[in-house]
Amino acid sequence: MFPAEFINGLRESLGPLRAERILSALSQEPEVSVRVNPFKFTLGDLRAHFGALAGEAVPWAPEEGFYLNGRPSFTLDPLFHCGAYYVQEASSMYAGSLFEQALQHIGRRTGLRVLDLCAAPGGKTTQLLSHLDETSLLVANEVVPARATVLAENVARWGCSNVAVTQSDPSAFPAMRAYFDVVVADAPCSGEGMFRKDERAVAEWSPDTVRLCAARQRRILGDVWPALMPGGFLIYSTCTFNRSEDEDNVDWICSELKGSCLEMRHFYPGEDRGEGFFAALIRKEGRR
Repeated sequence: MFPAEFINGLRESLGPLRAERILSALSQEPEVSVRVNPFKFTLGDLRAHFGALAGEAVPWAPEEGFYLNGRPSFTLDPLFHCGAYYVQEASSMYAGSLFEQALQHIGRRTGLRVLDLCAAPGGKTTQLLSHLDETSLLVANEVVPARATVLAENVARWGCSNVAVTQSDPSAFPAMRAYFDVVVADAPCSGEGMFRKDERAVAEWSPDTVRLCAARQRRILGDVWPALMPGGFLIYSTCTFNRSEDEDNVDWICSELKGSCLEMRHFYPGEDRGEGFFAALIRKEGRR
C-alpha cells in the first residue's frame, strides 16, 4: 500500500485517471532491459545471445538497448561478467539521449571533460563512456564508500581507460572552476519512481523526505555549478515524480544559477515501458 499523501499528490498533479493508471502499474512486475557495450559487442550479437528473450528496442535508445521478455540469471552469464552489456533500467537510458543532444550542441565528442556527479552504481557512467572516445575524460564520482566500490567494479568491467572514479562530496568540485563541458547529476531523491522495485523506498517515503531531498538536491547543484564551464550542459535527473524535486528544481537552476532548460521529460510506469524517471537538459549561461 502506498502512502496516502503520495497518492493524493499524484492525483492532484496528474489527474485521477492518469494517477490510477500509474498506481496500477506500480503494483505490477517491472520491465527488464539491457544496454550493449559497443567496445566489446554489437547490438545484433547481444540480441542473438539472448535469443527468444530479446524483445523490443528501447524507443529512446534504439541503438543501445532493448527489453527482455523475462529475467534470466545474469550472474550465471559470462558475458555479463566480462562487461559485454549492462542491465540498466530503460527509462534511465534517456540520459544518454540528452547527452547526445549536448554533444550535438557542443559540436564534437572528442577531447571533452565530463562529470558524472552521483554515479553509482554505474549505469549512466557506462552509457556516457559509450558516447565518448579515448580522447575525452569522464570523472565518475560517488560519495558513499560502499556504492563507490560497486561503481568502480562496474566501470572496470566496462573496460575503458579514460575514466576516473572518485569519492568526493560535491562541495569539492568548485575548485575545478569551469572545467567540465558536461555535468550529469542523477541526484539522490525520494525514489517514488522505484516503488515497485524497492519496498524500502515506499517505507521511507514521506512529505518531509520529499522536502529534505529537494533541498539537498539544490545544495548539490549549487555546489557543482561553478565546475561547469559557461555554455556547458547539465543533465539533471531523478527517479521520482513530484514537482518539488523535478520541475521546481529546474526552475530554480534556471533562475538562481542562470541556466536555460532545453528539454525535460517525465517517464511514468503504465505510460512508458520503464520505471519512474525525470530528466532535464540545461545549458549554463555564457560562452564556451
